[in-house]
Parts: sequence; structure tokens; C-alpha cells
Amino acid sequence: MSAAVLPTRKDEAWRYAAVEALRGVDLDDWRFLDVAAGESLRDCIVIEDRPGAPEGTVLHRLRVNVGEGGRCELFAVLAAELYARIEVEVTLGRGAHFTFGGVTVGGRDTVREFVTRVIHAEPEATSSQVVRSVHWGQGTGNFLGTIEVARHAQKTDAAQSFKGLLLEKGASVNAVPQLEIFADDVKCAHGATVGQLDEAARFYMAARGLSPEAARRLLVRAFIGDAFVALDDEAARERLMRAALDKLDRHL
Repeated sequence: MSAAVLPTRKDEAWRYAAVEALRGVDLDDWRFLDVAAGESLRDCIVIEDRPGAPEGTVLHRLRVNVGEGGRCELFAVLAAELYARIEVEVTLGRGAHFTFGGVTVGGRDTVREFVTRVIHAEPEATSSQVVRSVHWGQGTGNFLGTIEVARHAQKTDAAQSFKGLLLEKGASVNAVPQLEIFADDVKCAHGATVGQLDEAARFYMAARGLSPEAARRLLVRAFIGDAFVALDDEAARERLMRAALDKLDRHL
């Protein structure tokens, strides 16, 4: 696939993408990461609309190979003004682990999306994916997540969790979980929900003197915080939270 040949929405991985925004983007530009057996890797990605940030469409494509007993953790916030997409393909060796925590947040008519493919190629590997989306205006947040379990990859333990929060009428989220399981001794789970702010909680906070803006910020912080629970680096976690909440603050 090249910049001259754009994907179409007939391709499952691009079903909700803003494919028209990909003109001129190098779709063959993959970043390759290898995590050696027993080693660990952590990466945090923030895409936001601040001075100095990339302009136009932002596309990150990563292919990660995690060796036996290795560990890979990826955390990301998509808060860009224009179309942004992070696509991750991970292959797990025996006893390896993969964690993904992601947040999409914003308004306008912008699409922000995560697309993941986690391949449990060997036995006893584990994976956990938690994605939260908060949108308003005509903003859209997408999560397309595929888990593949090879026939001999017994004792696999894999999970996905997606929740969307719509702050205004007109915003939308899309979740497409896919499981392809060929082994029989596995634990694989996924869940997806979409809703609005808890009005009872907002009323409770208002009764105790919090402004509507402060109440909404607290509720959104609690909502997106789930995506970063597995991140034990407090400074990195606060950086990710701040990027997401700053986007919300500019909307308030």
C-alpha cells in the first residue's frame, strides 16, 4: 500500500477512517519494535493540537514483536485537531505480555482512532487493552481491535475494554472487537459500552458547590483514568491525563 493507493472503507481496518485525509501520507511507513526475550518496553504517545505539534493528518503504524517472557506497554492520547490514527500490530511469544491503554478526545468533525491487532502466536501469553473515548460536536472516536489466538497457543489470556462518553448530541464512537480463536484452553473477553455523563453524579457535585465545568472535568478524569491504571510511572500518567483534560478544558 502506498500514498498513491488509498484504502477504502470496504477494508475492515479502515471502516470508519477518514480515508480522504490520507492523500499524500506514506502508508508504508511502519515503525518496527523488537522486545527481546525477558526484556520490557514502554512507550507513551501524545498527539495534540499545540504549537509545534504536527499539522495535518497524523498516522502512526507500529509492528511489535515480543519475545518469550517479554513485556510491551503502549499508552496513547489522541487529542489532535485533525484526523489522527494509531495502528498497532503485536505478535506475542510464549509467556509474553502486551498492555495497551488509549484515549481519544475532542470535537469538531474530526476522526480519532486506534486500530490494534494482537497475535497470540505462542502459549501462555497475556494481553490487556483499555480504550476510552470522550467526544463532542461532530467528533468521532474509533477502536477496532482484533485478537488472534493460534491453534497451539493454549493458556492465552486476552481482554479488551472499550467505553465511549458522548458530551453532546452529534458526537459518535465506534467499537469493533474481533476475536479469532483456534485454541480451546483460553480466556478471551471483550466489552463495549457508550453513554453520557452520570446526571446523578453531576447533581450531587452541584449540590456541594462545584461548577458544572468542574464537575464535568472530574467525571471525565475518572472515566479516562481507567486507560492508564496499568501505567506505574506517575509522571508519564499525569502527562497523558493532562493532554486529554487540556483538550476538554479548551472546549469548556
